[in-house]
Amino acid sequence: MAEQEIIYLDNNATTPLDPAVIEEMLPFLTTYYGNPSSGYAFAAKARKAVDLACERLAGLLGCGPSEIVFTSGGTESNNAVIHSALQFEPHGKHLVISAVEHSAVLRPCQDLEKHGCAVTFLAVDRHGNVDLAELEAAIRPETALVSMMWANNETGVLFPAQKIAEICRQKGVLFHTDAVQAVGKIPIRLRDTAINFLSLSAHKFHGPKGVGALCVNRRTRFSPLIAGGGQENGRRGGTENVAGIVGLGKAAELALKYLAEGKGNVRSMRDRFEKAVLESVSDASVNGAGAPRIPNTSSFSFEGIESPAALLLLDRYGICCSAGSACKTGSQEASHVLRAMNPDGDGARRSLRFSFGRFNNEAEIDRAMEIVPKVIAKLRGAAAPASVATAL
Repeated sequence: MAEQEIIYLDNNATTPLDPAVIEEMLPFLTTYYGNPSSGYAFAAKARKAVDLACERLAGLLGCGPSEIVFTSGGTESNNAVIHSALQFEPHGKHLVISAVEHSAVLRPCQDLEKHGCAVTFLAVDRHGNVDLAELEAAIRPETALVSMMWANNETGVLFPAQKIAEICRQKGVLFHTDAVQAVGKIPIRLRDTAINFLSLSAHKFHGPKGVGALCVNRRTRFSPLIAGGGQENGRRGGTENVAGIVGLGKAAELALKYLAEGKGNVRSMRDRFEKAVLESVSDASVNGAGAPRIPNTSSFSFEGIESPAALLLLDRYGICCSAGSACKTGSQEASHVLRAMNPDGDGARRSLRFSFGRFNNEAEIDRAMEIVPKVIAKLRGAAAPASVATAL
């Protein structure tokens, strides 16, 4: 498949680098390679670049630059928060998370559960909403942390993170939100919330992979996950990934610009695609349609298909999408998110996620609107999933 023929509709998995981000990163991969912790003028260029990135990211998040800790990405940030909360709460042996969290929160909590830490996994309704009364009731005197994602990576469903943070504040419990899918897609102003910790990853909003950040409220104690040379004001050891951080900062600046313009072209493309698919494909539905969602995500459930077969055929047509969260090729495990939303149904085995970005264009959406219904019809006409290979 030639590169120019690809229609990339998997922006929740990763996004293309903005050319302006690449341009800003390049000097720090070539000319200005100094260690930002060194004491001479040459290294000071790298330190100033890191400081500028910090200011830019703080502008996007509505927080202070001193509250930013640069990390390797969302997974490290999430793990760091869970580690820190348990370090500072010696009697706190209880965590509260939702059943639909990303594996970067789910797996550490499951591992802790095996070692004696109690974890409450809050259920969601069929639309993906969490019950705030159930959340409040789940918080105990020994609860060390509540961690709830801001936007779901598979369905795009938004949790009311600010309301949850306020409940936690009233209960005297720390609150963390995995905002990897929310940052750059919805306005965020942390200084006006009771959120203690927020995680993000640059490659979800047109920045580079391998770099992210954790925002730690200035009034919240924090114990580092990675001890070392005292970088990041003693909150994350290791020489800074200067070029990556520079790219993150530039991506944050551009994301804030596009949010401020409020053109809504991504939402418009998503809505047009959704409407066309629902009108042209029978027995199709949108997962999470009854809940608030981020503007770029469509998770469909199609009767009469199997997701792996659909992905194979769509790939042949050059359409990149997914069945859920960064699915492993050949994996037979159905989405835990969709299972949680419909425990008795089989929607997790017949769903496809399309996620849009600002580098998509209307011609691509037109082409996708033409191909997807044909693929679903072809699959429904097959006697069994195995016959799809013959049909291709």
